[in-house]
Amino acid sequence: MDTEHSHSPEAIERRLADGPSVSYLRDWVYGGIDGTVTTFAVVAGSLGADFSARVMLILGVANLLADGFSMAAANYSASRADQEDYRRLRAVELRHVRTEPDGERQEIRQIFKNKGYEGKALEEMVALITERQDVWIDTMLAEEYGRSTVQADPRKTAAATFASFVVCGSLPLAPFVLGLPAAPAVATGLTGAVFFAIGSIRSRWSTRSWLGCGLETFGIGIAAAAVAYGVGVGLASLF
Repeated sequence: MDTEHSHSPEAIERRLADGPSVSYLRDWVYGGIDGTVTTFAVVAGSLGADFSARVMLILGVANLLADGFSMAAANYSASRADQEDYRRLRAVELRHVRTEPDGERQEIRQIFKNKGYEGKALEEMVALITERQDVWIDTMLAEEYGRSTVQADPRKTAAATFASFVVCGSLPLAPFVLGLPAAPAVATGLTGAVFFAIGSIRSRWSTRSWLGCGLETFGIGIAAAAVAYGVGVGLASLF
């Protein structure tokens, strides 16, 4: 049976040498979908309100850059907050290990007892984990707080969000920038294709099929666009 990677001793050593890596897939997917939805919402709302192409482009580009930067800044701040909270919890556990080692050992014992270990195996597990302070603290962070030692770089999360937002979000505007005939229809088709592509690519990191992931993302995006178009039509009729 084919597996995702080799399990030879040499391959395992190479693969584990650098430790676990951080995935920024969430930031790319989030930025891409939101950029496309948000920009196409401007396009759809402008079409519904019967705005000129010039006004639509001004609103679209302003929204693309401002909202993209806002999302990147928010993601940066959220990642920084998460990183700082991790450091705070690590400092708390370090202090507890130094000042209340017996109590912390009992916590480790209870954690692995709940996993089914008992007797000699349980005591050996507790002894091995608490023998090394870093392993002890890492175990407490993972088991007590659900926190991984792998932390995302806030700058990379922000960069991934902004880049994905701008690249994907610019596509609904492209037909109007290029002055293509039937620009609204082309923009709608491009937007749907982007939604489907993002979902399909996401399936590489999922157990679901590329078709199912693509259709799900397509449906979410088109629903958001339809709401924006309806709001544009409704407001145009009021004013």
